[in-house]
Amino acid sequence: MKLSTKALHPRNKHQQPYDFTALCAAVPALSAFVRDNGYGQLSIDFANADAVKTLNQALLKQLYLVQHWQLPDGFLCPAVPGRVDYLHYLADLLALLNKNQVPTGNKVQLLDIGCGANLIYPLLAQAEYGWKVTASELDPVAADAADLLIQRNQLQHKIAVRRQQNSRHIFHGIIQPADLFELTLCNPPFHTSAEQAAAGSERKAKNLGYTTAALNFAGRSHELWCDGGEAAFIKTMIEESQSYAQQVLWFSSLVSKQENLPALQQQLTRLNTEHQVIEMQQGNKQSRILVWSFMSEKQRQLWAQFKWQRK
Repeated sequence: MKLSTKALHPRNKHQQPYDFTALCAAVPALSAFVRDNGYGQLSIDFANADAVKTLNQALLKQLYLVQHWQLPDGFLCPAVPGRVDYLHYLADLLALLNKNQVPTGNKVQLLDIGCGANLIYPLLAQAEYGWKVTASELDPVAADAADLLIQRNQLQHKIAVRRQQNSRHIFHGIIQPADLFELTLCNPPFHTSAEQAAAGSERKAKNLGYTTAALNFAGRSHELWCDGGEAAFIKTMIEESQSYAQQVLWFSSLVSKQENLPALQQQLTRLNTEHQVIEMQQGNKQSRILVWSFMSEKQRQLWAQFKWQRK
C-alpha cells in the first residue's frame, strides 16, 4: 500500500509562509534577524544558526505553546514543518482504528528513537495531540539537554527520556516488558561516514546559494551518520522490532533515500508484516515514512477498543 501527497498534511499549521509579525510578537529577539529578502517579503538569513534557532523558538511558542526551547551549540536544529508532518501522518493511522478521529491524550503512547537535544517530536506530539512520549537518546549531552527542556516546560509527567546504553541497539534496552506503544518514530542517521556527511552539507549549501563555510549545518556525528547509513540503521530497527511485535501497534521510520525502500520492504515481507509507505513533500524536499506492524487488523482493532475506547 502506498499513500502520497504533494503538499503538507492538511492539519499542518505551516501551510502559509511564516508570519514574521506574529512570530516577532511571540519572541521579540527574532526581530533582530528579520529582513526583506529582496522580493518584498520578510525572511531571515538561514545561514545564520542563531537566526534559525530563534525562528524555531518563535514557531514553537506561537503555534505550539512551547514556552521554553533552546539548543546547545553543535546539535541538529530541526525544521518544524516537516517534523510535525510526520506526526500528523502517524496520527492518521490511529484514526483509522477510531472512527476516523485521532485519539488524543495520554492513553496514546509514542516512542521517539533518538530524540536529540532538540526534543522536537515529543514537544510537538504533546502540543498537537497530548500524547504521552518516551524518548530514547544515546548521547548523554543530548539527553541532558532534552531533560532540561522537559523540566523548563513542566512536562515531567508527559515526556520522559531513556538513555540508550549500547550504540549497537535501537529498541533493545529501551522498550521494557510492561510498555505498550501505539507508535514508534525515528529520523535515522542519513550518511554512512563523517566524510559523506560533510560532502552532503557542501551540496546543500551550494543548492541554497551559500558557500560551505558560510552555512552552519549543525549536527553531532550520531545524528548525521552511522556505519551503513540509513539503510543499515533501519534494517537493524526492523530486526529488533520482532522482539516487541505485541507491544507496538505501528513501528515507523523516515526513509530519505528512495533507493533504500525495496530491500527494506523485502525484509518486512519476509517477516510477514503489514507495511506501507507514506510519501511526504515539503516544498522541493521529498521524504517518506515506512510503517509496519506485526499485528493483524483485528488485533489492532482490539487494541484500540481496550486502550482508547473503554470508559
